[in-house]
Amino acid sequence: MNKPATSDGFNPNANRAATAPAFLSVANIHGYYGESYIVQDVSFNVHEGEILALLGRNGAGKTSTLRTIARVGTPELKHGEIWLDHQPLHEMKAHEAAAAGIQLVPEDRRIIAGLTVEENLQLAQIAPPKGWGIDRIYELFPRLGERRKQEGVTLSGGEQQMLAIGRALCRDIKVLLLDEPYEGLAPVIVQEIAKTLNLIRDQGITTILVEQNAIAALKIADRAVILDTGSVVFDGAASEVLENEELRQEYLAI
Repeated sequence: MNKPATSDGFNPNANRAATAPAFLSVANIHGYYGESYIVQDVSFNVHEGEILALLGRNGAGKTSTLRTIARVGTPELKHGEIWLDHQPLHEMKAHEAAAAGIQLVPEDRRIIAGLTVEENLQLAQIAPPKGWGIDRIYELFPRLGERRKQEGVTLSGGEQQMLAIGRALCRDIKVLLLDEPYEGLAPVIVQEIAKTLNLIRDQGITTILVEQNAIAALKIADRAVILDTGSVVFDGAASEVLENEELRQEYLAI
């Protein structure tokens, strides 16, 4: 298990991202909402085609870490580096990170009202670089194809999640960042989304998954990183978390 920084300031995780080969490297990032110190010296690596479960209790800093990687305006990254396939994301704005291959699917899904399913997908392809074609999205999510002319915001919760993921895939994507994709969904829909994420992994796309349903996330993840009060307390195999009840109870309350 990884430990947070000691009282003398030494951080045993400090050079993790710099020393291990990775597709996405997050190195010693510090993120702030105003004066509030939320992301506290977080470091981890993600390898190409891997699913990483980013876990922790409510308020642990999971969503803030995703938002920092996606380079959205808040939290403000005040220190640290983020590298994607040798590109310095930490020097980019959100639109530049998106063009470099980062796609964030936020918890609220951001389906655009007044547009059909197909129009939501088409809008995602207006600006280059383009990713998957719409027909390919419909092959992945047949239900979206059946509802292509239906207004996106009138879909069920599971269908809206499919549309949000499909819209991300319409871009030239390298890393998919998913914030609470299972929230409010029936178990059968959770299983369907999980199956889809495995198919996306088979296409070589890297995924970071933030999810309160930790067991469901761990079952499809290759590796897990656990945050506690903004810092990394575990970085290892997802199977290790599933097998370690003490670890789950201490940091995930399950």
